[in-house]
Amino acid sequence: KYYLIDRIAVGGMAEIFKAKTFGEGGFENVCVIKRILAHLSDNQQFVRMFLDEAKVTALLQHNNVVRIFDFGKQRENYFLAMEYVEGKDVKQILRKLAQKRKLLPEEFAIFIAHEVCKGLDYAHKKTNLQGEPLGIIHRDMSPSNVLVSYSGEVKIADFGIAKAEMSTYNTKDGVLKGKFEYMSPEQARGEDVTQQSDIFSVGIILYEMLTGRRLFKTENEIKTLEKIKSVAIRPPSSMNPNIPQRLDELVMKALSKDLTSRYADARELQQ
Repeated sequence: KYYLIDRIAVGGMAEIFKAKTFGEGGFENVCVIKRILAHLSDNQQFVRMFLDEAKVTALLQHNNVVRIFDFGKQRENYFLAMEYVEGKDVKQILRKLAQKRKLLPEEFAIFIAHEVCKGLDYAHKKTNLQGEPLGIIHRDMSPSNVLVSYSGEVKIADFGIAKAEMSTYNTKDGVLKGKFEYMSPEQARGEDVTQQSDIFSVGIILYEMLTGRRLFKTENEIKTLEKIKSVAIRPPSSMNPNIPQRLDELVMKALSKDLTSRYADARELQQ
């Protein structure tokens, strides 16, 4: 029932297409299809986890979260159908600004982070019909998973799916793979993560938006992980002197190595 128009992206886990659905009387609707790569469709453990996460994510109905509304299988390919956000992700926006040697205006950086926190807080506190917490943690917050529409909406993508993806990244000897640069120290150490891990990742994204610099970028992954674990970072104002002290303090609190010093939840950071 989905007609694929264009392949938007392909990664290690899935490929993403712009698609259309058709109905009676010339009805058309644009959506996004995320199709699991063929070699992973054979991995039943991965498919099971992907399905479980898709079920949980489908419960998230919030303006700041990309909605998932279908999960299916076409021949040998499992797929997700989700909301199409007409715009760019933050990674694309920052890349374009870097090419022009410009910084994202401070008020836009703050607005994007503020909206992301709204989506995170909603998902983190989501419960089932019995009122029991679902325990949703994104685990893969990064600029490419923050979408900004042309009308100014900010939406988090791949919510909950990250858990299934990250699990396949963990090999038997405990080696981590994935977007190392946006991990929290506890995630980099391979420990169980809480909602505060997502808050640390938002701190990294906000730092990058304010300074135009990749906070933990190094020449190799091992050094990046060590840099994250040590959390030896200078405040954003050292890179961008226009940043006020209050904002400096806010970013550094989100990036605290110690969980007790970090914001308790996304709502506190949003406020």
